[in-house]
Amino acid sequence: MAKKAMYRSWFKREAPRHTISGMLLPALALAAACLLTGAASSQAPPPANEAERLFEPIRSVLQHPRCQNCHIAGDRPLQFDSGQLHAQNVMRGTDGRGMVGMRCTTCHQSQNPPAALGPHAPPGAPNWHLPPSNMKMVFKDLSSHDVCVTLKDPQLNGGKSLDDLVRHFAEDKLVDWGWHPGGNRTVLPLTKEQTVAAVKGWVAAGAPCPQE
Repeated sequence: MAKKAMYRSWFKREAPRHTISGMLLPALALAAACLLTGAASSQAPPPANEAERLFEPIRSVLQHPRCQNCHIAGDRPLQFDSGQLHAQNVMRGTDGRGMVGMRCTTCHQSQNPPAALGPHAPPGAPNWHLPPSNMKMVFKDLSSHDVCVTLKDPQLNGGKSLDDLVRHFAEDKLVDWGWHPGGNRTVLPLTKEQTVAAVKGWVAAGAPCPQE
């Protein structure tokens, strides 16, 4: 009897407190969840797909007229920012250096011509050429995904590894011309330093491609 009296005394004294706690804890947890949900919904949306973020600066360079005018699906290079067909019916040729009798270097010398010749004189850089006919390495009119796939595939990019691509952007004299095109031509949208840094960052991340 003494034990029953003790249990009844404990229940009257302690049960209400435990009952209240049992009600409060779930309520507090629910309130906290609502607050967190509200905070999350008020934040800015998550950043764009990481692959797209990494590759977009590179795409903007490759699909600028200074690059894509020679990275075309057809066999006639393009001219000017408007992408007009090259005058004089210039053609790629099998090696990308022009047809016999109309080789690229007939007009395009190893450096830009003097300003005295006017803004539309044929520009120049070492090794002026298009990609060869059996590996055209097309950039024009492709999606960001397809440009990315083309750029990093050795069967499409002239046998270059990812490390080779970094060196290509950093060291190739013809690529460098895009930042020094002469005349009144627009330059590439990023500086050379920014472009090389973007390529290095993309390669370090595993060269991911944006979704199709």
